[in-house]
Amino acid sequence: MPQLRALIFDVDGTLADTERDGHRVAFNRAFAEAGLDWDWSIELYGKLLEVTGGKERILFYIDSYQPPFDSPAELKPWIASLHAAKTRHYKQLLNEGVIPLRPGVKRLLEEARAAGMRLAIATTTTPENVSTLLETALAPDGCDWFEAIGAGDVVPHKKPAPDIYLHVLKRLNLPPEECLAFEDSQQGLQSSLGAGLKTVITLNDYTRDHNFAHANLVLDQFGEPTAPFKVVSGTTGEAQYFDLALAESLHQLP
Repeated sequence: MPQLRALIFDVDGTLADTERDGHRVAFNRAFAEAGLDWDWSIELYGKLLEVTGGKERILFYIDSYQPPFDSPAELKPWIASLHAAKTRHYKQLLNEGVIPLRPGVKRLLEEARAAGMRLAIATTTTPENVSTLLETALAPDGCDWFEAIGAGDVVPHKKPAPDIYLHVLKRLNLPPEECLAFEDSQQGLQSSLGAGLKTVITLNDYTRDHNFAHANLVLDQFGEPTAPFKVVSGTTGEAQYFDLALAESLHQLP
């Protein structure tokens, strides 16, 4: 059986509950700044999350919810500019400290680092979003905790395509059999499974009804010693919170 050598994490919804009170709010602030009357409610944003990638999400919204929209002549650059404004607002929200890491995340990362486990990130969000979250919610040197950070447009096809995980595996120079992925959505699970990775799911409010039939373990959160996780599917033995020992035991399963 191959040894477990690396943990690969999604970001939004997995490391932190960034979607509802972070990205959604930042999108709305960017829309208002651009003079648009668009407002993405909590319910609508849940539907829009079926589309991965912020720029792709804006384009889908225009096509599906705003016809007929008087599009600029250069639509893609306009969307890119709007998305850049959204990123600026999102970074401001992070700097205000309103988006903490999810329970158990920092504990697990610290344990993994102390044990010499390699860490990586595979996400569709922009590199700026990743670095700001890690530096504000994890540690000032949070980016340095991760050997490889695959983010944004570094690959041609975003999740549910496996490209971002294949990119990170190449950066790590490891086969998928020696890694474990952590996701929160059906699209993310499709991406990690497509790259051949065993995958742990931690649910959030937007993904509780997703299909996670092929995940190795589905939890409501990583949990803490004083706040156990709830197991939705899979086997955790006597474990009450996700730690490196549980990661190793999952990795050993056929």
